[in-house]
Amino acid sequence: MVVVVFLILVGLLPPALSLWATYRAERRVVERFDLAMEAGQYGAINPWRLRDPDEHYVDGIGLVIGDITCQLNARSPHIRCAVNPSGPCQDCRAYEGRTYELP
Repeated sequence: MVVVVFLILVGLLPPALSLWATYRAERRVVERFDLAMEAGQYGAINPWRLRDPDEHYVDGIGLVIGDITCQLNARSPHIRCAVNPSGPCQDCRAYEGRTYELP
């Protein structure tokens, strides 16, 4: 009889441990989600503070990094150009300036 009770307890142990682990994991996720919601609500993570100083906003294009007067500029917020993708633009050997004519 003792063996049967022992086998039943051993058989119920894995589901009990699984329920306990699931409860702990869910509680951790809820706590982290609440912290993330509070951080967003109070402005702790402000994307404008994290902006690259080399970023420029151009009407019709959006955010652009690098020297926007260069013909080789990719006009992208991710890479500057094919020649020098990580920058910096000043003193670049491949710089090709644009000429703008006034009407």
